[in-house]
Amino acid sequence: MVRTILVTGGAGFIGSAVVRLLVSTGTRVVNLDKLTYAGNLASLSSVADAPNYRFVHGDIADRDLVGALLREENVDGVMHLAAESHVDRSIDGPEIFVVTNVLGTVRLLASVTEYWQGLAADRRETFRFHHISTDEVFGDLPFDSGVFTETTPYAPSSPYSASKAASDHFVRAWHDTYGLPVVLSNCSNNYGPFHFPEKLIPLIILNAIDRKPLPVYGRGENVRDWLHVEDHARALELVLTKGRIGESYNIGGREERTNLQVVEAICDLVDARLSIDGQPPRRSLITFVTDRPGHDRRYAIDPDKAERDLGWRSQHDFSSGLAQTIDWYLGNRWWWEPIRSGRYAGERLGRG
Repeated sequence: MVRTILVTGGAGFIGSAVVRLLVSTGTRVVNLDKLTYAGNLASLSSVADAPNYRFVHGDIADRDLVGALLREENVDGVMHLAAESHVDRSIDGPEIFVVTNVLGTVRLLASVTEYWQGLAADRRETFRFHHISTDEVFGDLPFDSGVFTETTPYAPSSPYSASKAASDHFVRAWHDTYGLPVVLSNCSNNYGPFHFPEKLIPLIILNAIDRKPLPVYGRGENVRDWLHVEDHARALELVLTKGRIGESYNIGGREERTNLQVVEAICDLVDARLSIDGQPPRRSLITFVTDRPGHDRRYAIDPDKAERDLGWRSQHDFSSGLAQTIDWYLGNRWWWEPIRSGRYAGERLGRG
């Protein structure tokens, strides 16, 4: 029997990777996306005409729409990725993060719970609500010690991470109060194809291609653990299908780098592909800029639980994954050039 999964935010970076993966496995996917600034249906062009895929333009906070969609499609599970996700934007305008990430999640939970309670007993037993979150809810780590585990206390530092922490708590509360069968996951920084150009890696890649300044916060010392988006998508499917109800799973790449190391690696890889005699190396374009408020020093995830319980392993090491990502951007200008020239000016800093 073919499963039907409702994916919220499936036109975003991680969401579109999940949709492409699920459709390729034969799962029926219903993609509900509001198509805010980072939602891009071009990221789904490869599956747009697939018979097991349907796109619905709508808001997770619209209870009538969500309820009707769940019933009409006879949904077997929900993967909730819809969220405002950029730290800098949350500093400039935090309220929309509360509206989307907190209130939107609460309304989605209410709609899903009502639908789930009306299912036959056997389908209630197999139904899952998978909430996808971030390692940023755990806050800050010292440069030289510690990793995030599933039991690390929450200590969010930004309005974005605070809104995601709140949504995580509401998902757990819905499980404890109403019995909704939930699973949760928290991931490290993702990278890969179709990444919106205001985030660190795609911004630096595209600016390096165009020989524009490469902005780096502070001295570039902040450390992040990098996870290829396709590895993350595979992990998310396993959390949905094999994860234990009420449990959370940390998904990380075991690939820590300082932001400056990431930027320098991109410079060298782009130089190797686009170098012209007489031009200075792209490292000369690196520009250190004033650090953002509340910038966490380091994130590092321990993915032992996901590896042990779900049988998941990251298949991309960062060096080769970054090279593949740069090659993708070089070969897919059709995707990013309209974004850079139209909806997005390309000057905001990336998440670091």
